[in-house]
Amino acid sequence: LQYCCYLSRRLNQLSSHDPLWKRHCKKYWLISEEEKSQRNQSWKAIFISTYSDLGRYIRYYATLKKAWDDLEKYLGQRCPRMIGSLKESVREEDLDAVEAQIGCKLPDDYRCSFRIHNGQKLVVPGLMGSMALSNHYRSEDLLDIDTAAGGFQQRLGLKQCLPLTFCIHTGLSQYMALESVEGRNKYEIFYQCPDQMARNPSAIDMFITGTSYLEWFTSYVNKVVTGGYPIIRDQIFRYVHDKECVATTGDITVSVSTSFLPELSSVHPPHYFFTYRIRIEMSKDALPEKACQLDSRYWRITNAKGDVEEVQGPGVVGEFPIISPGRVYEYTSCTTFSTTSGYMEGYYTFHCLYYKDKFFNVTIPRFHMVCPTFKVSTARMVSRDVVVLMLDFSPPILLFSKNAWINFNRTVYCVETLISHHFSVFILFLKITFLSEPFLKKPAPHLSVLATIAYLRSST
Repeated sequence: LQYCCYLSRRLNQLSSHDPLWKRHCKKYWLISEEEKSQRNQSWKAIFISTYSDLGRYIRYYATLKKAWDDLEKYLGQRCPRMIGSLKESVREEDLDAVEAQIGCKLPDDYRCSFRIHNGQKLVVPGLMGSMALSNHYRSEDLLDIDTAAGGFQQRLGLKQCLPLTFCIHTGLSQYMALESVEGRNKYEIFYQCPDQMARNPSAIDMFITGTSYLEWFTSYVNKVVTGGYPIIRDQIFRYVHDKECVATTGDITVSVSTSFLPELSSVHPPHYFFTYRIRIEMSKDALPEKACQLDSRYWRITNAKGDVEEVQGPGVVGEFPIISPGRVYEYTSCTTFSTTSGYMEGYYTFHCLYYKDKFFNVTIPRFHMVCPTFKVSTARMVSRDVVVLMLDFSPPILLFSKNAWINFNRTVYCVETLISHHFSVFILFLKITFLSEPFLKKPAPHLSVLATIAYLRSST
């Protein structure tokens, strides 16, 4: 519209027609009629002034502003204390100063979000969700820009990574990669997970939580405001509930929600920690004589390999709850798998309070637990050598191709460079990377030829 005004007098008049600018103000800047009346400006003036301030974020602003508005409205009704921890927006020059401080560019969607709210104060509960067990508690704050810049990482394993969240109880953070280094994609968001089997302290695996700040933040907000995450004791708890994970036996309904705990999990060794929250409810329309008490539980636990473990014991978490019409009982417990996924199912045994010799089982629906996508640390690829193989073949023949795997003396190599010279003695130059056998999807072919091997350590 602005460019049209330079073409002719008529177009100049049309481009100044205020209702044409109203649509753009609402679409890109979410300006309401009420806000316009408070500003006492035309729609065109509002659009131009807003664009001069936030124009670089026009692709992201409406989406992020709506997410923040929805979150504030939802929490204002359910967690008003959390709203008070949010910080006011920052200025462009503040974001530019942080970029100069850390020596990296911040993505525009991240900058845009902080033009709306500068994260939150380091308080509990954290805006980005909580999790609690009997002896463990996590609550993640959304870091303000200065605190995030202070935690910017340059060390090996987390090079050029910016913390987005922080838990003051566990020290856990979610990081955003500002460059494509150490096997990470640019702007990827992840939980760090130290490799406990590697001698190299820079060996850090990653549980991926987002591919960009926009996707990471808006998907989280959507789960919160649609009730995907429950509000418990004025906190957002990151339990995921599958609506099909519900079973009803008579008047009793059992439903389950689950959560993955990255801070208690590891890829090396494979140890994946999950917590689950179970809700047991008796219909309010049930007869009073249907009241009963839980006696025992039975679990059938199956991992991704099909291995089955059966567990039976009295009560649940040391309690024997009484269930009566309209009453709800909830409890939290946990389990671990050596595989990336698994499921549990089983039943509770109850006895009737009015007919004490009457026992019955209540089905626990099958519920699945799956860890997030993860990436293995590139630090496991620890040594780079040049191997010279002098093979006595005449005429020379090509044995390997680029990116092929070979297994020589129980060591696996990746062929990165291959050069052949047409002499009676065939010479292969292999620039190799050491890898451990478990990382290969299939065994590497063994190299079994008469050869003279010379290992030449390269400078890299």
